[in-house]
Amino acid sequence: MSEKFFTYKGYPLVRNGNQIYYGYMADPYVIWIQILGTTKNEAGEEVTSKVRVVQMDTNETDPIKAFVKNAERECGLYEALDIAKVWLDKALAV
Repeated sequence: MSEKFFTYKGYPLVRNGNQIYYGYMADPYVIWIQILGTTKNEAGEEVTSKVRVVQMDTNETDPIKAFVKNAERECGLYEALDIAKVWLDKALAV
């Protein structure tokens, strides 16, 4: 299976509706980004305005215990992805 995924700063992105998974599922941690709110920009396009970013342990079988770290921010998608990148880099450096 040689599927290509979109990547951002070296990690794959998979989106389904308002949910984005960031990172490799084979790694110990992955980031789940949930888009909680959108606004319209000057061009009339919807852009992300509020997100929840969750660092998840991929080895944990209990979904509730898998949540390692989370944050809710009034920010755009790029800022959320930057938070996710920092969290993954720190978590995977151990």
